[in-house]
Amino acid sequence: MIDLHTHSSFSDGSDTPYQLAQNAARLGITTIALTDHDTSASHEEMSAACAEFGLDLIAGVEVSLKDHSFTRPSSTGEPAPINVHMLAYFIPTDESHSFQEQLRELRDDRERRNLALVDLLVSLGFTRLSLDYLVSMTDNADSVGRPHFARAMFELHPEIVGERNDDSWGRIFTEWLGNGGKAYIPKTEKSMEEFIGAGLPYGVVFSIAHPLVNYTTVGDETEIATVMPGVLASLRDRGVQGVEAYYGGCDERTRQQMVHLTKNAGMIPTGGSDYHGAYKTDVLLGRGRSGDLHVPNEVVTALYAARG
Repeated sequence: MIDLHTHSSFSDGSDTPYQLAQNAARLGITTIALTDHDTSASHEEMSAACAEFGLDLIAGVEVSLKDHSFTRPSSTGEPAPINVHMLAYFIPTDESHSFQEQLRELRDDRERRNLALVDLLVSLGFTRLSLDYLVSMTDNADSVGRPHFARAMFELHPEIVGERNDDSWGRIFTEWLGNGGKAYIPKTEKSMEEFIGAGLPYGVVFSIAHPLVNYTTVGDETEIATVMPGVLASLRDRGVQGVEAYYGGCDERTRQQMVHLTKNAGMIPTGGSDYHGAYKTDVLLGRGRSGDLHVPNEVVTALYAARG
């Protein structure tokens, strides 16, 4: 079993790196990538844990970038570049490496957005919310994200958002924190090309996370067949080597369609669960939301080959 998209408590997951590696070993996972948002600070702890449990670890990260080649109408009706989540594998984890400057810039942007979001939520009635409260939830203050905000909103102001359950947890993102929500703060303006250019010379391999979330509207079979071949060709020509075709949030039929299109485009169909632990209780490590995710061994082989 393989899982190339996971998050720890250094980001917006609930498991510590040690717990994540321990759970992965218990499930029979052989290769895992820890892809925390905007940081590789978890790598040292994860590397030690994977060595203890006999797991192959790929150093990774997930970042949010702008794809200026594709647009959608903004809140003003004007076309705006779409926001894309990108997975980067085999990243340099030494803080002194030049690639890490890209991650520092993204963390700085996250900090600015978090401060703005705290102020906005307070103005909307969440008066007990503070950045200190949010920082207390995570092992890495640089990685406070929307799940931490959501948890704090439930803990501090249930009179506004209600009691936490699976339904209300989803609503808090659509109604408050997500794109178009009452408290949405736009993300970074860093382009895909800038980030890719900083990593390619060092053997970093790039893959688009949950591509249908990024590039389609309804994500049905017809739209995928119509839209995605052109998207994949554009991504490939700009240095993206993979696409997360085996995504834990899709059903098997959709995954196989995306695998076929990705291979036809000469790209690697990567895969992972997008595991966040207790923050996404319906997503299983290694198995995804539907429980039938299977990322084949050939994906890991292809990734190592792409690394050069």
